[in-house]
Amino acid sequence: MDPVAIGFWGAFFGTAGLMLAASLAAFARSLRRVALMAALSSLVSALFVVAYLGFVPVGDERAQARLLGHVSVVCAVVLALMLLSMLGWLRQRQAARRAVATLLGAGIAVTAAGWALDPEDHLLLGSLAAMAMGGVMLALSVRSAMRGDRLGWAAVSGVSLMLVAVGGLTWIALDRDVAWPVHAASALAGTGYLAVMAVTMWSRYSYLLELTQVMAQGPAYDPVTRMRSHTETSQMIGQAFFHRDRDREQRAMGMLVVSIANLYALENLHGRAAFNHALFVCASRLRRCVPTDVEMGRLGDDGFLLLVPGNHEGDRLAQLARQLRQRLMRPVVLATGKAAADPEHGRTDWLAEVGIGVLSAGPRSRPAQAVAVVRAMSRTAWSYGSRMAWYDYEGAKIAELPLASE
Repeated sequence: MDPVAIGFWGAFFGTAGLMLAASLAAFARSLRRVALMAALSSLVSALFVVAYLGFVPVGDERAQARLLGHVSVVCAVVLALMLLSMLGWLRQRQAARRAVATLLGAGIAVTAAGWALDPEDHLLLGSLAAMAMGGVMLALSVRSAMRGDRLGWAAVSGVSLMLVAVGGLTWIALDRDVAWPVHAASALAGTGYLAVMAVTMWSRYSYLLELTQVMAQGPAYDPVTRMRSHTETSQMIGQAFFHRDRDREQRAMGMLVVSIANLYALENLHGRAAFNHALFVCASRLRRCVPTDVEMGRLGDDGFLLLVPGNHEGDRLAQLARQLRQRLMRPVVLATGKAAADPEHGRTDWLAEVGIGVLSAGPRSRPAQAVAVVRAMSRTAWSYGSRMAWYDYEGAKIAELPLASE
């Protein structure tokens, strides 16, 4: 093999090794589902490449060709089942049974037909079957992407790279003297496939892993600051309102409180698991939309406190409040059962009834009193059409914050 080709395949096996190491780390943390998916993806892909490069000593070329016919079918079935699982096609038992039966039946049929052919024809049949399964997976990935699955297009790119790698490896298996660009293209496609699958897998399962921890620990776990105690919020307030120099001079602070009115009703209807799920979703949306200089913390069981350093005179605070309202008042599908990893087992559509209070506290304000005032404003905002309230200094009263700036 050309030294350049060896370098490209070394990069592929290095990526597979890193993915396998990540799966072992996940297994060490008792994340068995993630570990199993990552390990299978790396090991099956590496086995496929090792076999097609001719590194398995099984005898003459005819025996190797016969082996490759079997390896291609087995690897294609396993990878197809993994992809269907990540796309959510195996959540229902009946659909999962049909998919498994169909793939296994197709694999057995191809294997049986291969034994009636010559070894090289068996190799071609197995490779074509693998590419055909890949084509079906590509069509399903496109369908998922068109239906709004955020991971659908990632699956499309991953399957496309896999098809390129399978085609190149089939060429290599039939002609061991191919030029190094064929090896390079196949190795790069395989490496890209592993990278895409790793990102897709993490995006799919990281949410469930974190959600499981939140629902298990409940109110003892802070979804915003990742603290385990609500007392951390009071410490955050003290650190934010005062400079860390020796004279402890107090500074101005913009404050926003988000209160959710229907969390307790959700708990009464669907239990604490649904309550924790809703709280987790709201906290996740907050973290994704607030600027980096904003400090966040839990405020009671149904609210969040945001601190913005400086005297902003309402302009930036109002814009941030509108942004929070737009992000938080989006519908979400909640899991009402205790098994967070099985979202089909108990689901309900839920929309947060949000109230947002906005206050610009001066350097002479008492932090505890300011927090109490802005929290009361957020609850007053439940009665406003915009669901936002702020303190109008000109009128010296609490007023509704309009949806659009005037």
